Amino acid sequence: MSEVIVHTIPGSPFARAVLATLEEKQVPWRIAPLHPGQHRQQPHLSRNPFGRMPAIEHDDFALYETQAIVRYIDRVWPQPGLTPREPRAAARMDQAMNVNDWYLFQGCGNVIGFQRVVGPKVMGLTPDEAAIAAAMPHARRVFDELSRLLGDDAYFAGDQISLAEMMLVPQMDFLAQTPEWTELTGALPNIVAWLTRTSARPSFAATTWDRVVALARAATPS
Repeated sequence: MSEVIVHTIPGSPFARAVLATLEEKQVPWRIAPLHPGQHRQQPHLSRNPFGRMPAIEHDDFALYETQAIVRYIDRVWPQPGLTPREPRAAARMDQAMNVNDWYLFQGCGNVIGFQRVVGPKVMGLTPDEAAIAAAMPHARRVFDELSRLLGDDAYFAGDQISLAEMMLVPQMDFLAQTPEWTELTGALPNIVAWLTRTSARPSFAATTWDRVVALARAATPS
């Protein structure tokens, strides 16, 4: 089984979605680490002209966009399946994945997660409290909707884990490290229980920020 090469800055939640999907499938992978800023330079722009990450290589095939990558992995290595066969369950998975990209990350994770976790940890920045406060109404709306979509189910597509979890858990894990988490989930016990249960899976334990940083350091020539 040929390995998948993942080009990313360690710590990216979108890259973690890819890595966790590979782990669920027990597909060999290695990280090709980028340093901050390199994703907007060559040679990475030849992998993704929009300067985003991650991007992957698998044999002679290159691909960018996280949703496209995780769907590719699920098709090439179909077991265990991470896309429901039942059309409505698959539609719920797709819906949750899009909520992740357009609403949980945009205006929520990229503000609160960045200000509280990424900025201080990577750049030594002081959180912008005004920016965080301004993002909270949007965050509450997103969390409330995700809680409604999850309902009493174990996972967003029903009884079985799906690609929705691969996308959502890395974003939620960042937000769970912030003081805003308690406010956002205080009345949403299903979201708290879902994240606790799902993030304990070996696929997520193997792809934490610290674990990926260690792998990136080992892959970087001294």
